Parts: sequence; structure tokens; C-alpha cells
Amino acid sequence: MEQTSFEDCDLPCGGTETDLQPVKRQMLDESSVIELAEWFKALSDPTRLRLIDALMQKELCVHDLSVLLEMNQSAVSHQLRYLRNIRMVKRRKVGKTVFYSLDDAHIEAMFRATLQHLRHK
Repeated sequence: MEQTSFEDCDLPCGGTETDLQPVKRQMLDESSVIELAEWFKALSDPTRLRLIDALMQKELCVHDLSVLLEMNQSAVSHQLRYLRNIRMVKRRKVGKTVFYSLDDAHIEAMFRATLQHLRHK
């Protein structure tokens, strides 16, 4: 018997599983879905991606980041605050200078895995 794909089907789908509860139990809870969506939202902004890329190289202050990204310090600080609030970056203060770095290795791993996927042919 030949199976038809979703695109070929004119009839409404009747489903394939009789008991979806095992799948439902494995799905993310609502707060996790919202938190994950916020992470993807953060990664949808080119400026924030450039900041993460720069911070993958080394810990940097706002001034250095503004020079690298050719942006004013206020705009860079605004984006860093957003990334810090969702724990993608962290800060360390030395005197009056605040240095930023990635919060942990997971950020870099996610960034690199996504790039690897995009470059995969």
C-alpha cells in the first residue's frame, strides 16, 4: 500500500496514534517553552549575535565592544543588559570598568552548533 505525504493528502488527517499521552508527558512545560522562546528571540537580533561572537573571542568591556561593533556605548550596553537578563552573558567589575563574557560554555556550543548546521551542505 502506497503512503501519501501530507502535501498530497486532500482529506483531513485522522492522526496516527491512538494514545498521545506518552508524548504529551514528554513535552516541555509552559514556563520552559516561554523561556526557550525568549532565548531564540535573543538570538534573532544581528547585534546580539555579533556581541556573542565577539565575546566568544575574549572577555571585553563596553568600550571595546562598541569599537568592534561600530556602535555607541549606550546601544551596546542596552543589548548587553538584555543578554545578561536572560543569562547569556555575565559581567565582572574591576574598578570602574565592567567586563563582559559568555555566561557559560553552553552559549558558545549552541552558537557553534548552529553555525555548523548552517554551513553543512
